[in-house]
Amino acid sequence: MAAFMVPGLALWLPSGYSWGAVLLLLCSLATVPTWWHRPAGAARTGAWALVAAITLMGLVWALDVDAGYGLRHLDRASKYLLAVPCLFYLLVYPPPARALWWGLAVGATGSGLLALYQADVLGVGRVAGFTNAIQYGNLSLALGVMCGLVLCAMGGVLRRWAVAGLALGLLLGLLGSLLSMSRGGWLALGLSLPLWLALLWRWGHRRTLWRAAALCALAAAAALVLQGPELSQRWGTARAEVLDYARHGQAGSSVGQRLDHWRLAWAMGWDKPWTGWGRTGYVLEKQRRVAAGQAHPFVLQFDHGHNEALDLFAKRGLPGVLALLVLYAVPWAIFWPTRRRLAADLHRPEGTALALRLVGLALPVLYLGFGLTQAFLAHNSGNMFYLFMVMLVFAALYAPCTHAPDRGRLRT
Repeated sequence: MAAFMVPGLALWLPSGYSWGAVLLLLCSLATVPTWWHRPAGAARTGAWALVAAITLMGLVWALDVDAGYGLRHLDRASKYLLAVPCLFYLLVYPPPARALWWGLAVGATGSGLLALYQADVLGVGRVAGFTNAIQYGNLSLALGVMCGLVLCAMGGVLRRWAVAGLALGLLLGLLGSLLSMSRGGWLALGLSLPLWLALLWRWGHRRTLWRAAALCALAAAAALVLQGPELSQRWGTARAEVLDYARHGQAGSSVGQRLDHWRLAWAMGWDKPWTGWGRTGYVLEKQRRVAAGQAHPFVLQFDHGHNEALDLFAKRGLPGVLALLVLYAVPWAIFWPTRRRLAADLHRPEGTALALRLVGLALPVLYLGFGLTQAFLAHNSGNMFYLFMVMLVFAALYAPCTHAPDRGRLRT
C-alpha cells in the first residue's frame, strides 16, 4: 500500500507524497522487534551505504538549527533520520514491483489531469497543483519519465491494460510538466535523455523505445495545441533575460536573478569554504552584500540560491556539497544496470530488474538536473519523494522472488 501511495498520491492530493511515508513510519515503529535483528541479506552493502548517505544529509540539515530559526527547522533533518527505520522495515517486508508500477501510473495520470483542470477549467496561467509550479512540474515530469522507463523495459511482458496505464501516465506526466512551464524540468529531461536512450538501446529494448518516443511526441504536440503561444513565450523570455543579464547586468527577471544568485553563492561559498555561512548567516550576508551594491536587490526575495549545490556551498561549505553528492552518488551506484547485476536477477520476470534499476537511477539523475536551476531539496516535496522512492525501489529490487517468470502477469 505504501509503495503505491508514495508515487500514486504524490501530486494530485495535498501533501500526497507524505501519506505513504507516514504509513511506512508507523509500520516500522510497530514492528521494531521483528526487523531489529534481521540481516539485510543480499542488500546488506547497499543498505548500509544508503543509511550512511541519508544520515549524513540529515546531519547537514540539522545544522539549520540556529538562533535565527530555532528548532522548527529540525523538521527537514527529522525526515531523514526517521527514514532510516523505514528502510530496515522495507528490507524485511519488501513491496512488490507491481505496486510501484501502478503507483507511478496513477500518480502521473492524476498529476496531468489536475494540470489540465487548473489550466483549462480554472484558467491558471502556470499550473502548480498543491505546491509551487516548479516543484509540481518537475515531479510530474519525474513520474512521467519513470512510467516511460518501465514501459520500455517491460512493454513486451505486460498485459495490455498495464501497458495502457503506463502509457497514459507517461503522456499525462509530461503534459503536467509542460503546463507548469517549469523550464528547469525540461532542461533536466534534455540532459538525461541521451542516457536513457543509450541504456535502453544497449539492453535491446528498441521496439518499445520507439513507442515511448511516439508518446513523448504526442505529449509535446498536445501541449503545443493547449498552450503553444505561452510555451513559446517562456522560451523567448528566457533567452532575452540571459542576454539582458550578460550585457547590462539586469537581475530583476526570473533568469537574471538566478544568474545573480549563482554568482553571489559562489563568492560567499569561497569566503567560508569549510563551514559556510549557515542559514541565518546566508540571509544576513546577502543583505549586506546587496546594500554594498554587490548583488541586485531582487535576490532578497528568496532564501536560497536557486541551485542545489551552490546553495549548500554558500550555507554549509564544501562538506555540505559533499553530503549532497553522496546522497545522489550512492543510489546511482546501487541502481546502475550492469551485465553481471542483470544476470543475477534472471529469476525475476523478464525486464523487472532492469525496470527497477532504471526507475531508481532516474531519481538522482533527474534531481541533479532539477538542482541546476532550483534548490529542489529546500522543499518538503523534493525531500520526501526522493527519500521514500529510493528506499521503496531499493527494497523491491532486492525482494526475494519465489515466482517463476510469467509473461502474462505483472509480478515480481
